[in-house]
Amino acid sequence: MVTNSRREAYPRPDFDRSHSWLCLNGGWKFRPDPEGEGDKAHWEQPGAAQWLQQIQVPFAWESKASGVEREWLSLGWYHHHIARSQAWEGERTILHFGAVHYHCRAWVNGQFVGEHTGGYTPFAFDITDALQDGQGELIVRVEAPLDKRAIPHGKQRSQPHDDYYECQFTASSGIWQTVWLEGRPATYIKRVQLSASASLDSIQAHIELDGALPAQTLLYVQLEDREEECIPVEGNASQTLNLPITQPRLWTPADPFLYYVTFRLESPAGRDRVRAYTGLRKIEIQGKYLFLNGERLYLRGALDQGYWPEGGYTAPSDQALRQDIEIALNAGFNLIRKHIKLEDPLWLYWADRLGLLVWAEPPCYGRFSEEASATFDTQLPLMVERDYNHPSIILWGIYNEEWGLDWRSAEDHEKQEAVIRAYDLLAACDHSRPIIDDSGWNHVKTDVLDWHYYDEDNQRWRDITAALAGDNTTWFGHQLGVDHWYETQLSVADQDHNGLPLLNGEYGAGRNAEERGWYFRWQTQELRRHAAISGYIYTELYDVEYELCGLYDADRHLKPLGCDPAWVNAETTFIFDFLPQRPGLDYIADGGELEFGIQFSHQGAQALSGQLTWWWGEASEQKQSQALRIEPFTITETFVLHTTMSLNAKRGTLHLQLLDEQDRVRAYAFLDVAQAQEANIA
Repeated sequence: MVTNSRREAYPRPDFDRSHSWLCLNGGWKFRPDPEGEGDKAHWEQPGAAQWLQQIQVPFAWESKASGVEREWLSLGWYHHHIARSQAWEGERTILHFGAVHYHCRAWVNGQFVGEHTGGYTPFAFDITDALQDGQGELIVRVEAPLDKRAIPHGKQRSQPHDDYYECQFTASSGIWQTVWLEGRPATYIKRVQLSASASLDSIQAHIELDGALPAQTLLYVQLEDREEECIPVEGNASQTLNLPITQPRLWTPADPFLYYVTFRLESPAGRDRVRAYTGLRKIEIQGKYLFLNGERLYLRGALDQGYWPEGGYTAPSDQALRQDIEIALNAGFNLIRKHIKLEDPLWLYWADRLGLLVWAEPPCYGRFSEEASATFDTQLPLMVERDYNHPSIILWGIYNEEWGLDWRSAEDHEKQEAVIRAYDLLAACDHSRPIIDDSGWNHVKTDVLDWHYYDEDNQRWRDITAALAGDNTTWFGHQLGVDHWYETQLSVADQDHNGLPLLNGEYGAGRNAEERGWYFRWQTQELRRHAAISGYIYTELYDVEYELCGLYDADRHLKPLGCDPAWVNAETTFIFDFLPQRPGLDYIADGGELEFGIQFSHQGAQALSGQLTWWWGEASEQKQSQALRIEPFTITETFVLHTTMSLNAKRGTLHLQLLDEQDRVRAYAFLDVAQAQEANIA
C-alpha cells in the first residue's frame, strides 16, 4: 500500500492545461460547524472565524488521512491562502475542484465566487476579480447532508439509513479530489471531445470555445508528430474537425496506444493551449456478442469500489491509482466495473495508458421520488462530459440492483419509466458505448443483459448459471438483508431482450480467503462453460472496511487464496465436468482412479495448438500429455482424462497445463484429490 499522502499530479490528463496550473492540495485550515454557527457569524469574511484545526486536502473529513477523522458531520468550513502565478498577470485565474461532497460555496477575500451542488463532478469558479494583487484568502463552506437518501451518494452511509445500509461504508464528505488554480485568457478552449471515426482511420474532434471571438481569432490543431493545421474561427464557438490517420494504430488492452492532439487558440485576449488524447477503438454489439474493433470481446472483470483504508474515497497518492490498475491486470482481469462511483480521472488515465477496460456508472440515491430521480439523472450528461474521451470506458451503467428504485420496477411502471428516461438521456449524450440500465436486476431498456447471483451451493449455482445462459425467463434469487429473499428475472415482463449479450455482473462466495479462492476457481469455470455468456464480474478486487470478499485485502496485498487469480482469468482456461466437493478438496478418487471430462474455454482471436500435460505433485518428470488444437473463441468438445494416484498416497495434487507450440504455458489448473477413505466417504 502506498502511504505518501501528497497528491501533486495534474488531475485531468485528458484535458491538459498543466503548463499553466498550481496545485492547492496539502494542509488547509478547517473548522467543523455541526450547529451551523458559521452562516450567522459570517465565517466567509476574513478574520471572522478562528481556524483551530488543520485538514489535508483532498481527503474527506471522515478519513484518517485528512487528520480530522470526524464522522456524521454535516457542515464544515475550509480556509486557505492562495496566490496566482505572476506569469498569469493579464489572464483569468480559475479555481478548480475535482469533486466535493456535496454542496459547496466559495469566497475569495470575502467576495462570493460561486457554488456547486453534487458530490462527484468537477466545477470551477473565475476568481480573478476577487483577488487582491494576485493574492486571496479562500474560504469554502461544504454541506454534506446526513440524510443522503434523496441525493446521489453511492455506498456512503446515510442517516436515516438506506435500504442497503448494511452494504455501505463510511461517508466521504467535503473536498475529496484535487483543488487547483489555472491561468487562461478570457477567450479560451472550454471543451474538447475526441473519438474514433467509425472506420477507425481518423479522429473526430469537437471543440467548444468561450469568450469573445473576434475575426482574428485562430485555432491551431496538431495531431502528435504531424503538421499543425490553422483554422479561422470566424465567430463560431463550436468547431468539428476530422483528423485523418494514414497508418492507424488501434487501441486495445494488448496495445493501449493513445493519440495526443494539441489545440492552440490565438486571440486578442491571449493564447490558450490544451492537450487532449483518445484511442482509436470501437465497441459495438453484433448479435449476442460484444466486439472491440471488430473482434470478439470476452470480459474477465472484477468489481472495484474505489475505497482506501486511510483515505476513504481518495487514493493515498497519485501512484496508488496506477497501482490499482496494475493489480487488476496482474490478476488477469481485463475489465473493472467501477462500482457506483465516478472515480478520480487519474485512475481512468492509467486505465487508458495500461490497457484496462472500464464499466463506468454513477453513484446511486437511496429512496425513490420524482425529485430524487431527476437529481440522479442530472449526473448522466456530466458523467459523459467529463469522461467521454477515455478509450478504456466501454460500458456505461445507470442503476445498480434497483438501488433508489425500492426493489419494485417489475411491478411499478413509474419506476420503469424512470429507468427508460435515464437510458434515453444517457443514449442521447453518448451511445457509442453500450448501456446497462439496471445492473443485476429487472432490465427495462438496455443494451446488455446482466445478472447478479451469489450462492455457496455449487450445484444450485451451476444449475442457475446454465439456465440463465439458455433461457432469459429464468427466475433467480437475491438475498436482501438478513431474512428477505427476492426472486427476479433478467427482464421486466413486457420486454423482449432475447437478442442481447449476456453478462454476469456480480458473483462470489466463501467466508475466508481459502474459501473465496476455491469458489472463485469453480464458479468462474461454470461461467466459462457457456458460449452464450460474454463475460463476468467477480465481487470483488479488494476488501473494503468490513466487506472482506476481495481477492486482495484493503491494503492491496494478495490473500492466501490457494490459487493464482491470473490462471483463473486467463485467456484460455480448463473446464472440468464434475462437481467439486468442498474448499480444500476438489475430487474424491475411488481406489486412486480418476476419470473425468475436460473442456477448454479459449477466448482468444488466434487458434491455439499445443500439448495438454498433466502430472502428480512435484513429480513433473512423470508427465503425460496429449496434442490439442483449439479454434478462436471456442469452448471445446470434451476430452476424457484418466489418471491414477499413487497407491500409497492418501491425498495428492494433480497439475494440468496447456503448452503452446513455443512451450509457453497458456492454461494451468490443479485439483486437490483425496482417496475415498481419506475423505471420510465409504
